[in-house]
Amino acid sequence: MDNYISPLIGGLLIGATATFYLLTTGKVLGISGIFSQALFSKTRLLPALFIIGLIIGGSTYGTIVPQHTEFPESRNIILILVSGLLVGYGTRLGSGCTSGHGVCGISRFSVRSIIATITFMVSAVITVYLAKTI
Repeated sequence: MDNYISPLIGGLLIGATATFYLLTTGKVLGISGIFSQALFSKTRLLPALFIIGLIIGGSTYGTIVPQHTEFPESRNIILILVSGLLVGYGTRLGSGCTSGHGVCGISRFSVRSIIATITFMVSAVITVYLAKTI
């Protein structure tokens, strides 16, 4: 039962945050949109504070709770940068990221978000399958 508590609490917090953000700003919560607003919008304070909160919250959690995920020792910085740029381009092309479409779009019954999320999931399954078999 303990294996389900952290994901359950995390999911409830994500849902509560998305609802709070929608009610207070009138905007749908999506990390790529908030990041874009923090960089390019005239009103940068709220998105910047949100991103800072994500970094502080994640860092605090990572230092308090023991981590069970092993990461590879070698990390290719060029590959990381190119991957980040491709993800950024993909979020612009898809009008949002997985958090925006998957959490907020599906909960609003957005057909575009449902199709986008199905596309993300199918692509992820294919990618993992290919990575494991090749």
